[in-house]
Amino acid sequence: MNLNLVASTSTSASFEIKNCECFYLKNKADLYLNGEKIFTTDENVFTITDLKPNTNYNVFIEDTLTKDKSPILNIKTHFEVASINVLDFGAVGDGKTVVTAFLQAAIQCCPTNGRVIIPEGTYLTGPLFLKSDITIELKKGATLLGLKERENYPILKGTITGTEKDFYLGSWEGNEADCFASLITGIAVHNVNIIGSGTIDGNADYDTWWFKAKEKRIAWRPRTIFLNSCKNILMEGITIKNSPSWTIHPLMCEELKFIKLDIQNPFDAPNTDALDPESSKDVLILGNTFSVGDDCIAIKSGKIDISKKNPVPSENISIRNCNMKFGHGAVVLGSEMSSGIKSIFIEKCIFDSTDRGLRIKTRRGRGSKGIIDNIHVKNIKMDKVLTPFAINSFYYCDADGKTKYVWDKEKLPVDDRTPYIGEIYIENVTCTDAKVCATFMYGLPEQKIERVEMKNVSVEFDENAEEGYADMMSFLEPMKRHGMYFNNINHLLLKNVTIEKALTDKITTLNVDDYAN
Repeated sequence: MNLNLVASTSTSASFEIKNCECFYLKNKADLYLNGEKIFTTDENVFTITDLKPNTNYNVFIEDTLTKDKSPILNIKTHFEVASINVLDFGAVGDGKTVVTAFLQAAIQCCPTNGRVIIPEGTYLTGPLFLKSDITIELKKGATLLGLKERENYPILKGTITGTEKDFYLGSWEGNEADCFASLITGIAVHNVNIIGSGTIDGNADYDTWWFKAKEKRIAWRPRTIFLNSCKNILMEGITIKNSPSWTIHPLMCEELKFIKLDIQNPFDAPNTDALDPESSKDVLILGNTFSVGDDCIAIKSGKIDISKKNPVPSENISIRNCNMKFGHGAVVLGSEMSSGIKSIFIEKCIFDSTDRGLRIKTRRGRGSKGIIDNIHVKNIKMDKVLTPFAINSFYYCDADGKTKYVWDKEKLPVDDRTPYIGEIYIENVTCTDAKVCATFMYGLPEQKIERVEMKNVSVEFDENAEEGYADMMSFLEPMKRHGMYFNNINHLLLKNVTIEKALTDKITTLNVDDYAN
């Protein structure tokens, strides 16, 4: 067994066990810190907390059955200039007193390379704004609880007009738009850690933020955590739940790590995606557990108006050892992808009871900069997923989503509104108890999907499956236990692909130029 350090702060360290298993270990492992056993884990990713700053430690793990040990890993925690406690600034954790100003004071007063400690208790608060070069630690039993009333939430304007350029501030579904500040808001900050065993509770429900979810009321709904133009951000260990809309939304950020998070939203809570990196790069999503009311992970890059003014793609995003229990899609690309999405690596994850596994959503009108390319999916286990693989170039979103321009299956001219899907590689994936369609991939006739390779993929259907829709496309008929469907693809390679208990042909290919199996 090999053990890698993936993140560290002054008081915590996160590790990944290198193996071929998905999320869970084959056997449990005991963790030793400085020769002393401190806990047993059954997961590939774990975090050690309550360490001392600027201190050397050695770490190794031992398989509880085989007694195999990993090599000893020597680590050193980060230097810390000071730690401050929010209680010393007047905050009280009684869940009744509004303590926004006291928490914000602690954040603002924390020295560079210092740590803000939020101890056990429930802290009722409005939006808090981050500053650079600090760590915020939520101790076990600590909860930041969001206020329900809109009047307690500042408004982030969609655009701030500058003398030399405009600044993109507020965002809603891929457009510049006025939105409420989020419970945790970071604007152009860097070197920030949000860590610990505590909870951030957006406190949303159907009487507040989820009521008339698609209706703008004063401004668009906040996220729980919104990061705009930030760099080198770590979120580690915390639980986040009851988000007003998307739970974590990084926009135009770089060097992000999301490790060992537990994100929980009700299955029917509208638009409560877990994690939506938008126009962001160098992102690590590792060891997380998601159960939400929309997509678990949705990678985006804005709509066409943004891509014309400030095209920033999402790129170099790694998703590993995550457990996605419920959601509309496990890993989704789009549909707001007008600035491009490229170099995405999805490995060693579990997709359990999501509507779709890998899902790519686009449509005419996303624009010629809307390029999805170099997508890799490897070593995935899916169970009870309606459609394990879906690529839809006719996704019927937005006000014009059901117009003939979007749904027309005839070849239209390629122009500056035409998106592009490049190369997709899928390998070593097992799907059990699938429901609707094993694979549904439908490219544009005028701009076909360039390449799809699927190797060592097995799909077994649930014999009791009911009808459903493979994806959201106008005039698409419902399906049940449908085999693999491919339409408008330049190059298609299927190697060691098996389909069991299908009610249709196992593989259907239409308008595929180069097909090999």
